[in-house]
Amino acid sequence: MRKKLAAAFLLAILPLPASPEMRGHGGPVRALAVSADGETAISGGLDTSVIRWSVEKETAEQVLRFHAGGITSVAALPDGWALSGGEDGRIALWKPGEARPATVLDGHKGPVSALAIAEGIGGIASASWDGTARVWIGSGILSNQPQVFEGHKGNVNGVAFGPTQTTLITAGYDAALRITPLTGGAPTIVRLPTPLNALRTAFDGEIIAGGADGKVYIRNGGGSERLTVEVQEMPITSLALSADSALIAVAGLRGAVTIISRETGKVVSTLVGPGLPVWSLAFHPDGKILLTGGADRMIRKWDVATGQPLAPAHAPKPDFPAAAMNERGAQVFRACEACHTVTPDGGNRAGPTLHGVFGRKIGSAKDYAYSDGFAGHGITWNAETIARLFRDGPAKVTPGTRMPEQKITDPEDLAALVEWLGRVTR
Repeated sequence: MRKKLAAAFLLAILPLPASPEMRGHGGPVRALAVSADGETAISGGLDTSVIRWSVEKETAEQVLRFHAGGITSVAALPDGWALSGGEDGRIALWKPGEARPATVLDGHKGPVSALAIAEGIGGIASASWDGTARVWIGSGILSNQPQVFEGHKGNVNGVAFGPTQTTLITAGYDAALRITPLTGGAPTIVRLPTPLNALRTAFDGEIIAGGADGKVYIRNGGGSERLTVEVQEMPITSLALSADSALIAVAGLRGAVTIISRETGKVVSTLVGPGLPVWSLAFHPDGKILLTGGADRMIRKWDVATGQPLAPAHAPKPDFPAAAMNERGAQVFRACEACHTVTPDGGNRAGPTLHGVFGRKIGSAKDYAYSDGFAGHGITWNAETIARLFRDGPAKVTPGTRMPEQKITDPEDLAALVEWLGRVTR
C-alpha cells in the first residue's frame, strides 16, 4: 500500500520562529538521544564533541572529548551512562560525571553510523560504513570481542534489535534490510528500491526504514510490506520513533521535519526548519516533545502536536546586563552561553565562568575541573589571547581541551565579541 502525502514544506524563505536554542557545538549536530527519564539529552557534533544537556534548562552540563573525528552516533543508557560512536570507528562508553571514557570499543574500520541498545541481553549493537554491524555484550563492562555481522555491500547506515532481542536488523546503502538471528542461521534479506539511511524497530516488531528516495518503509518483523509513505522528494537524513512506537519523525536535507502516524502513515504535524539539513532527531519519552539537531549547529525543542517551537520552560535570569543583550558581541556570544556564564553569581556550567576572565591564568577558575595538564599551556586571558582562541580554534590554541571547536572567521564579529566580553565579565 502506498500513500503520498500532499504536504507543502515552507523552507528558508520564511524566518524561523523564536524558540529555545541549545547552542554549544562548533559544527553540525549529527546525533541526538534523550534519556529514559527525559531529563538529559546527549548530542554528538562533527566538532568532535559530545555534550550532555539539561533538557529543561537547555544548558550544557558536560562537554566530552575523546574521538579523533566527528561524532556520528550517540545513545543514552540507564543510570546516566552514554555511548558515542565516531568517524574514527571507535565507540566510547561514558560514565556520568567522568571526563574520560570508562570503556573504548575498537574494531570498526569506518565511521560508526548507528548504535542500538539491548538491555535484556546486556549489550549494544553498532553499524558502520565499513560494511559490518557488531554486537558487543558484557557483564557491567562491554566485551571488546564482538560478534561481527557481514553481508551488506557498502555502508551500513542503521542497526536495531528485534523486539525479543534475538535478531539483529540492519539497513544499508545497498538497499537491503537484513534480519539475522543472533544465535546463528541465515539472514532474511529484504530488497527495497532505494538506499536506506535510517532504521528503527517498534515494540511490536515492525521495522521502519528511511530511504534516499524520501520514503518511509514500514515492514512487519519478517520483512513483509505493510505501508510505504512518501514524505518528501529529498533523501531522508534522520528518523526517530516515539517511546510508545505510535509516531515517526522524519527529517530531510531541506530542513523540514514531518511527524507521521505509524499506524496510518498520515501527517500529524510538520516542523518548519531553517532551510538547512536536519541530521538528528530524538523524541522526549512523553512523546509530546521532539528535539532536532542539524547543520546550523543548534538543538531545538518542538511541540509534536502543533509542529511549533516550544517556548522556554521557564524564563531564566539573563546572564548579562539587559542593556547589552542586543549588541553584536552578545549575539556572537549566544553560541557560548550554553556552557559559560559571565556574571558574578552565574557560576560554572559545562565550562568555567567567564566572570573575571580578563587577566586570569588559564585553568584557574575556582571550583572547575579542568582537563589534565590544561593549566600547563601558560596562557593569561586578555583581548589578544581570547581573540587568538576563536580565530585559530581551541584545538590548536589549547590542545587537550574539552571545549567544542568554535572558530569565528568574521573579523568584525570577533572584535565585537572580545570587546563585549571585556565589559560584561569585569
